Amino acid sequence: MKKHPITINILYLLLVYSSIIIACSKTTDNQNNARTYRLGFQVSAPKQDFNMAFQAMNMWIPISDAAIISAELPWDSLYAGVNEVQFVLHNYKTLVDYYRSKQLKLWIYMDPENGMNRYSNSDKLVAIGKSITQATVQQKYVRFLYVMDSILQPEHIGFAMETNLIRGLAPDSIYQGVRTVANSCATQIRALDKKVIMGISIQADYAWGKASNGAYIGIAKDLADFPFVQEIGISSYPYFFLNSPTELPDNYYSKIIEGTSLKAFVSEGGWSSRVVPNSMPTSLQIQSDYIARQNVLLNNAHATALFQLTFTDIDLSGLPVGTPANINQFAYIGLVDSLLSAKPALKSWSDLFGKNYVGE
Repeated sequence: MKKHPITINILYLLLVYSSIIIACSKTTDNQNNARTYRLGFQVSAPKQDFNMAFQAMNMWIPISDAAIISAELPWDSLYAGVNEVQFVLHNYKTLVDYYRSKQLKLWIYMDPENGMNRYSNSDKLVAIGKSITQATVQQKYVRFLYVMDSILQPEHIGFAMETNLIRGLAPDSIYQGVRTVANSCATQIRALDKKVIMGISIQADYAWGKASNGAYIGIAKDLADFPFVQEIGISSYPYFFLNSPTELPDNYYSKIIEGTSLKAFVSEGGWSSRVVPNSMPTSLQIQSDYIARQNVLLNNAHATALFQLTFTDIDLSGLPVGTPANINQFAYIGLVDSLLSAKPALKSWSDLFGKNYVGE
């Protein structure tokens, strides 16, 4: 399971859903004045409203030095005959140009599977009777990522998300389809682009065994199946398992890349400020403490970035027909509420941004 926060293209008011899911000693922040990592968000708004999206973006850009595009492919548009180049130009190019004007570094991490339901193909593929297991679908995926890289020229690009979770929950045929397209993307894009840093993301809470109350699992299989990776994106939503951010061990991120030369970054994550279905007890202060806790976890891993896909809460009363019901589990991880009023977590994030950046 994973979530798709509401994201809105700043020009065309598209609802874009991203990914999320589930995550896990105590320390003093002995690196209090510095950060190795950049900070950023994806465009988000409480509802499908251009003015709110633009207003929210101009709240988070001053406390960011990076941005991320993280989504499933627009399979419905592509199979309706929309050209990949035109789609990217129409829906992403102006947004990315705006990010560049603000000196933000860009990560693009796309999802070949189902961000809301890791047991399944993308809902849009299912609706048209197709699957990532099919060669023609895989070719479309690789082509779309190739176009994204060539037009938008990100510093970082990822070809699959939460691969360990897909492998654990989905049929093996779907996982093998994801494995195939990711490796194909890496081969084709590296031939075009010698500079972009390539990766995948994994689910940290699953890797630590939190979802199953088990022992640490790690990501050795992911590293073997995706040998091209130069960085690992980390997805983590610990509020389904933990009572407090202090329960996260200091090596929660660093252990994942232990024994490798890989870089790590948080590709998505958060802590709900309200109790939601299947979550542990929480509060505005606990959410704020979680953001503050990130400095130790990220610096210990020499992480390169921290992204939160939703800057705002989600207005559950205004969701379009067909929105997965379990989006309510992720409606309150924003740093501002659905009226764009600041939560205490916004101050914690601003404090992170105010630390001296010592990364590459």
